Amino acid sequence: MNSGPNATVHVPGEGTGEMSYVYAVGRAGPALDGLAARLPGVDGRPLRPVGGGGLCALVSPVPADTFSERGLTAQMEDLDRLEAVARAHHAVVDAAFAETSVLPMRLATVYLDDTRVADMLVRQRSEFQELLGRLEGHVELGVKVYADPRTATATAPAAAAPSGDGAGRAYLRQRQAQQRDSQDVYRAASDLAARAARLADGVAASRAVHRPQQGQLAARAGVNVANEAYLVPREHMARLHRDLSALAEGTPGVAIEVTGPWAPYSFATALVAEGADGGGPR
Repeated sequence: MNSGPNATVHVPGEGTGEMSYVYAVGRAGPALDGLAARLPGVDGRPLRPVGGGGLCALVSPVPADTFSERGLTAQMEDLDRLEAVARAHHAVVDAAFAETSVLPMRLATVYLDDTRVADMLVRQRSEFQELLGRLEGHVELGVKVYADPRTATATAPAAAAPSGDGAGRAYLRQRQAQQRDSQDVYRAASDLAARAARLADGVAASRAVHRPQQGQLAARAGVNVANEAYLVPREHMARLHRDLSALAEGTPGVAIEVTGPWAPYSFATALVAEGADGGGPR
């Protein structure tokens, strides 16, 4: 899953009172209406359905002072707060996706009020309906490939340490061998990423290539050399998940992580953001 901490603000500066936080858009009907009645949103605030153009947005009220442009900037810089908002956002999206086809909105998409949300639904009705039809019956699988030369070196047999005048030359040879081993691991990881893409190509309806994750964002040890997502028909999801997960077997220093099924974040939020009004006053 690759939604990212990008905020979309549709509010005029600081505002007062409450604003409308939008989680996902789907077709109007009892599925989303029922979900809104039983599921909380950010900070435990109640969800409500907002309709327009035959569509429904899942919305919750949020304080204007903390979700204005200035307030959002402060929240995005607080990693604990950002994680809390992201968890609540994704919980709503995932619960909605379990009930019906929905388009996940970008994290922290906020409008001035429900009227502006309904206007957005009417204005983007054709784009939303088309995308919902395209994504229906599909899930997202995330695929990350990692290279970790240290684990490959750890599995290799250790050579006896020479002594005397040969120790220096042996050390240089050892360092050169380690560099070659490291290069081999990265080549193997790149090859595995290419094989994963070819394997998914015969099944997936679409592919999204994301920036490799680094630092705290990386899910495991090693270097993330590939970070991709695939839009997969539900009926093929389990088999593709299994086949992708098995690709790294027998390749020292290389690992593949397959996650999901997720709501189609990588294939919905970009188009939704393009259709949105941007960050100006609304």
